[in-house]
Amino acid sequence: MDTEAQHTERDRSSRPSGSEGTTSDSAGPEGRSRFALVSRVSAWVPGGRITLTLLVCLLFLLSLSTFVLRPFQIPSGSMEQGLRVGDRVLVNKLAYRFGAAPQRGDIVVFDGTGYFGHADYVKRVVGVGGDHVVCCDREGRIRVNGRPVDESGFLYPGDSPSTVPFDVVVPGGTLFVLGDHRSDSSDSRDHLGSPGGGMIPVGDVIGRADWIIWPFGHATRLHRPDAYARVPAAGRAGAHG
Repeated sequence: MDTEAQHTERDRSSRPSGSEGTTSDSAGPEGRSRFALVSRVSAWVPGGRITLTLLVCLLFLLSLSTFVLRPFQIPSGSMEQGLRVGDRVLVNKLAYRFGAAPQRGDIVVFDGTGYFGHADYVKRVVGVGGDHVVCCDREGRIRVNGRPVDESGFLYPGDSPSTVPFDVVVPGGTLFVLGDHRSDSSDSRDHLGSPGGGMIPVGDVIGRADWIIWPFGHATRLHRPDAYARVPAAGRAGAHG
């Protein structure tokens, strides 16, 4: 009787340990298979794991540059003094996706092919679709939808808003853009008689310049100025005088 009871207790205690061993064995091969896959790929790639790690990092950076963020080097002085020649800015390529649109005051990078030239350009948005943009009023200011805009906070020192008079209505789906260094900028004013009337299709905008990332001493976040905050929406200018 005692002997049978002892055997029964041993049988019961052996079952949990057996099941635990089964669980451990099932997880082991899966983990080893992943490790084996990495090892096989590393063995196939010249340079082994170091090369594989570099390739994964490169793929990540290429994906980031293609779909999210893109560095852009400032090629000229047309956006001084905020953006200087040689500065590198980080362009947010998702800024105008998912229903968002460029706003007055944004600094945008766009493909100027067919409008400005076969290159990418960086300018500030002054007018969006439907806006009535005029230069200049009696005080020498640009007016957007009847509202004067004080651009002194970002214009290049000594520059006037424009020495070229213009009076345009921005077609829907396009932008009227100017450089901050007006006396050294080829922008919408210079292409009023060209195909497209100097307007940039929103679809050709690559993204919004959000950061200066180089040189480090000049690194900063680029904010939309308050100068355009009081500009009324297109079609409501009469309500504001």
